[in-house]
Amino acid sequence: MEYRIHYADVFEKQVKKIRTRDPVLYDRLEKKVLEISEKPEHYKPLRGNLAGTRRVHIDPFVLVYEIAGDTIIFHYIKHHDKAY
Repeated sequence: MEYRIHYADVFEKQVKKIRTRDPVLYDRLEKKVLEISEKPEHYKPLRGNLAGTRRVHIDPFVLVYEIAGDTIIFHYIKHHDKAY
């Protein structure tokens, strides 16, 4: 199944900031987004108030996304200490 990718407004702002401040992290993030688009169910589903979303670590950050039908929605990327 081919998935469409959608970035939440918050995520777009975070990516722009990362691209200018940390190009190495930006490259890792770009690769991870491509991996997720190929196998979105591979990563861990979250529970509790984040039920319905999934997370993947891009140390020391966590990327939170959601699979909604044929669309992958990237919500945010935050430092692990503040992600949950």
